[in-house]
Amino acid sequence: MWEFPGGKLDGNETSEQALVREFKEELDITIKSAKPLISIQHKYADLAVQLHVFLVTDFFGEAKACEGQLFKWVTLAELNTHTFPAANQAIIKAAQLPDRYAILDDAEDEATLWARLQVLLNRHIKFIQLRLKNTPTIVIQRFLEKAYPICQAQGVLLLFNSAVKLAIDLPLDGLHLTSSDLMAINSRPVSEYDIAENEYWVSASCHNLQELLHAQRLGIDFVVLAPVLPTQTHPNTEPMGWQQFTELVAQVNIPVYALGGLSDTDLAVAQSAGAQGISAIRAFLA
Repeated sequence: MWEFPGGKLDGNETSEQALVREFKEELDITIKSAKPLISIQHKYADLAVQLHVFLVTDFFGEAKACEGQLFKWVTLAELNTHTFPAANQAIIKAAQLPDRYAILDDAEDEATLWARLQVLLNRHIKFIQLRLKNTPTIVIQRFLEKAYPICQAQGVLLLFNSAVKLAIDLPLDGLHLTSSDLMAINSRPVSEYDIAENEYWVSASCHNLQELLHAQRLGIDFVVLAPVLPTQTHPNTEPMGWQQFTELVAQVNIPVYALGGLSDTDLAVAQSAGAQGISAIRAFLA
């Protein structure tokens, strides 16, 4: 099987120190900057491991096999065609996901939807959930006929919220489950478009540990956990705060976006709390 570079902590090393040492020993490259990506706890038949995974954003040197192992560079999409240990599946998902997940909410007319989408595209956001629960069907259809090809050309993925009860002929890129729809099913939703060359993403909204664990059991690709801070959308809902968010995320092996009262300036805080990144409705349109 293939694995990502890394190794065991030595003595009293921090995770960051072990990362730098292992990469130098295995690949002869020196890490200049890295940030936490995801933490994984996994039980094999003969042992349990905890993986502290980092995204290396800058390094110097040219990688080579210092310990005689096979190695190669691959694209993010090519990770799906390689065989990895079971514990690495969530890592692959986290590596393929961006740090921002936008929610495009209801609008009365196509022009408003298009204007909002243009803002998101101009901000280079690559994952967008269409939460068009109350938008007229004809408006959605006209909007998608123009918007979806443009998003495909720019590598932007569109996921439909499961509350949108609409049969769409266009092969969108995935489905986002409401928390109620998530808890009502016992297997991961499948699509005729769920093929390796055009992966069909499935995400979900969660608000507590029960929903998080159920999403993990179903093999959901990633989730949104909310609300972290007070929101305009749900002003009467008690926010969980960053401490509870961190505690919940630590109990699952799945990429989690923080949602609720957040803006771009909260990205670093969210990632330090264990989040894949942030999700928002209004913040990305500001």
